[in-house]
Amino acid sequence: MGRCKRCGKESITISNLIGYCADCIRAFESIPKELMGIHISTRRKFNVSYLSGLKGRFKCNICLNNCSLGKEVSGLCGNYIYDEGFKSVLGSFDLAYGSWYYDPHPTNCVAFPVCPAITGLGYPKYSLRPNGEVGYYNLAVFYATCSLNCLFCQNWYGRIEAIRTSQIIAVDELVNAALNDKVTCICYFGGDPTPNVIHAMRASRETLNKVRGRVLRICWETNGTVNPSIMREMARISLESGGIVKIDLKAWTPQVYEVLTGVNAAERVMENIKLVASMADLRDSPPLLVVSILLVPGYVDEFEVSNIAEFISSVNPEIPVVLLAFHPHFMLNDLPRTSRDHMYKAIKIMREHGIKHVYVGNEWLLGNDYS
Repeated sequence: MGRCKRCGKESITISNLIGYCADCIRAFESIPKELMGIHISTRRKFNVSYLSGLKGRFKCNICLNNCSLGKEVSGLCGNYIYDEGFKSVLGSFDLAYGSWYYDPHPTNCVAFPVCPAITGLGYPKYSLRPNGEVGYYNLAVFYATCSLNCLFCQNWYGRIEAIRTSQIIAVDELVNAALNDKVTCICYFGGDPTPNVIHAMRASRETLNKVRGRVLRICWETNGTVNPSIMREMARISLESGGIVKIDLKAWTPQVYEVLTGVNAAERVMENIKLVASMADLRDSPPLLVVSILLVPGYVDEFEVSNIAEFISSVNPEIPVVLLAFHPHFMLNDLPRTSRDHMYKAIKIMREHGIKHVYVGNEWLLGNDYS
């Protein structure tokens, strides 16, 4: 049971780590220092200093953080420095912290309801078979760094281990892995592909140049914070290869977004959703864009969901929306799982706003701890 320090409300959907309910967070004119302090300490787990991105003389514009880099000052993602030039902390843009593996189809894809590997959508141009690609693989590329600092990160341990033990992937390594005849798609996730987009774009372009005429989709599972000019290029690669851009919209209210992720990213993410949606008509099937929403108990509530639904509907009600159940993890381990009631209300809200394609991504995680 958590208690809000501002209004005194008590509920199992109030995190004691955060210390405030969603209504009070939405009323903040600025985020209290104590909450940003949580993000400072959390970033240290990923070897990122609270001074990162603040004291350098080179402005990085890969993502919305627009960090100021220096010789010993990396960006908030921990990926770049400026030492007589813009550089990767690993010394080369052809290297990145992370790992890859062959993930058998049907894989646990956020875009599973419209994924060509599962549904056959786009056959025969973008899928090998009309009923899915059992026996083939997704090349899953896990990047250890991220432009956000989500308190509920589901892959936090893998990120920390990759950085701590210097797990590094090279562009050539990914290209060679993708040339396996059993690989029909590459999905970049993490962490997030945003800080590693130079690495991912190089691997994608080199691979596609070598497999012309073969089914090989390029997909992105991203928080949507990348510079829009870069997002356009990411979407173009997916558009031409038959892949999907999966953007996670974490909240509607800027204050809620910042408390949960350490960054006020709402405006940038919605800008990129509009951008990718504007390109979606250039391909009939599969859909170019999927928007996912994690229903964090008490925080991504009916107010947040309703406003998100209104926004998506205004952009294009045909955009597939995947609602995801929250599981207590990382720093936010004092909240319950998303309840079935919460999920069903979110589905109802989406449909009431005219969203035509609404799916539940991980129904098996749903609980019954609150209504």
